[in-house]
Amino acid sequence: MSENADEDQISTADTMRKRADESRIKLWLLIGANRQVITGVLAGTFFGLFMLGSLLDPTLADMLQDRAVIESLYAQMIGALITGVTLVVTISQLIISQENGPLGEQRARMSETMDFRDYIKELTDKPAPADPSAFLREIIDATQGRAETLEERIESADNRDLRDEVNEFVDSITGNAETVREKLDGATFGTFDVVHASLDYNYSWNIFQIERLLADYEDDINKEQRAALEELRTSFAMFGPAREHIKTLYFQWELINLSRYILYAAIPALLISGMMITFVDATTITGRILGVEALLWLVAITFTMTLVPFFLLTSYILRIATAAKRTLAIGPLILRDSQR
Repeated sequence: MSENADEDQISTADTMRKRADESRIKLWLLIGANRQVITGVLAGTFFGLFMLGSLLDPTLADMLQDRAVIESLYAQMIGALITGVTLVVTISQLIISQENGPLGEQRARMSETMDFRDYIKELTDKPAPADPSAFLREIIDATQGRAETLEERIESADNRDLRDEVNEFVDSITGNAETVREKLDGATFGTFDVVHASLDYNYSWNIFQIERLLADYEDDINKEQRAALEELRTSFAMFGPAREHIKTLYFQWELINLSRYILYAAIPALLISGMMITFVDATTITGRILGVEALLWLVAITFTMTLVPFFLLTSYILRIATAAKRTLAIGPLILRDSQR
């Protein structure tokens, strides 16, 4: 299909997954699943792969007779953990520093926030909600209402192609709005639910389609119809910065949580590493468990536990990086092969 044909296809899928044509499992792993669950999956996978060492020769106990494997392994982990914790503390300080500033900057931030809430009040004819999910729902409701107004005004247009395109466009907007509204209902900030639902609202493509309709049918629409299209475009344009603001707050929230979780996990990881270096050698534990030498079980379990801070970092960064990549552009720019 040609690029122009893609642009003329006015409908859009109701979810990000369908528009990007990606695997449900892939998106669940990257952004949908609970991050602690993903951390557990990574840890379990690593443990299972490490235990494959039981198939190799010589055995771990044999290697410990000649080489200081445990001492070398866990000594390096202590250094890596200290470096990682230092990095995490630095990240936390950078995030917190963004919230600090002189009175003038804080006043400007407050003024800009209140100005935007005034814009939303004009759009929805009611005070902007304080809850993030309700805030986005109000914009979506107002947008759907303006889309229905557009459909009513276009019914009087003489151009049949224009009427058909607008009807299809409004049906697409309505379906997308209902899907996102359902996901936002009951979603609470602090979880990924609010941001995840907002990613499904394809406002960028809809802004482009409005601009295309205004250009393609410039001679076929009257003043009221043009005003309806421009008002609809304005409502979509308001959703963009609202979503970006909530996404930015969520990223800060998650990075602070990540810093705390890594600090919590680093302390027992350091303790385990120190104990393994100090107390464990080839004679500490002997015998076999389920056909595998007991020493390998001990090393696999403790080494996996020392890596939990890094698994936490991986799971959270996967989500943040994926969400950031899918929202790099604000406005009618579609940064993927599938434009819908």
